[in-house]
Amino acid sequence: MNKSERLNDMLIYLNNKHYFNLNDLIEKYQISRSTALRDIQSLEAIGMPIYAEYGRYGRYGILKNRLLSPIVFRLDEMYAMYFAMLTLQNYQSTPFDLDLKKLKQKFETCLSPEHQANLSKMSQIFSFAANEQMTESPLLKEIVYAALERSIQDIAYKGGKGSHTYRVQFLKVTSSFGQWYTIAYNYHRAALQVFRCDKILSLSQNESELPLSDERIAELLSKGFKDETAKDFEVIITKKGVDLFLKEHYPSMSLFYKDNKAVVKGYYNQNEEDFIAAYFLAYGKEIENIQPVELKQTLLRKMENNLEYLKTL
Repeated sequence: MNKSERLNDMLIYLNNKHYFNLNDLIEKYQISRSTALRDIQSLEAIGMPIYAEYGRYGRYGILKNRLLSPIVFRLDEMYAMYFAMLTLQNYQSTPFDLDLKKLKQKFETCLSPEHQANLSKMSQIFSFAANEQMTESPLLKEIVYAALERSIQDIAYKGGKGSHTYRVQFLKVTSSFGQWYTIAYNYHRAALQVFRCDKILSLSQNESELPLSDERIAELLSKGFKDETAKDFEVIITKKGVDLFLKEHYPSMSLFYKDNKAVVKGYYNQNEEDFIAAYFLAYGKEIENIQPVELKQTLLRKMENNLEYLKTL
């Protein structure tokens, strides 16, 4: 590790510390006492507010009112952050009220004209294929913070016939096919449930319930959404079918190979058979076999209904 890399690492290491000893740096970076002293001087020179406390138990302190210490990024790291930011462009809502245009402007003002020109060229070369998000999730920020704080929330949720009330603890926030979702523990059902974030109309903290422990959350997430009455399915697909699967599939599904055949394996809970059948309609002739027979029959029924409808047009 050269000096510039070591100083950058020290900025990260010391940023959340109030005090440190010279030996902390000597032992962590395997450097001499004189090198450690020179590094401290270099950190002060680039703006880290370090002060020395002398005496028998002398140590170094860092002022509490400091700004976030500057971190030096490599060129490829800078480009990676820039394009990670661009991937959010298709979302109507982003966490933390993120204004991508302003963030992009702030980011670019920190760069030299040469690097700004390179980013502009690269943004024309790269394109990000993503489903455009058509709906806003105005409470996305509150949902994220509630998940971070492990707080219990009473939510109003828009359903097919009006709104419904649930008591939940948000565990995860995910994005799939241009939409924000949250995985939450439903206290009334004592089970996990997925909610679309744009359909959450309101939320208020409830302190009558105890939040789940880390162990219980891990147990629930590892088990997933499979009910005791769920049915397993296996669908053998062609090579083109594999491409369809990789482009779009659901958490209850996985792909594996058996006897050189690609197989989509998964499960569906009660009343979810129509949903799974509708998903496999898009595969058409890329399906070679379906188990169980009930799923195949549901798929045939849906295809017949679609054909009858098309005849009426």
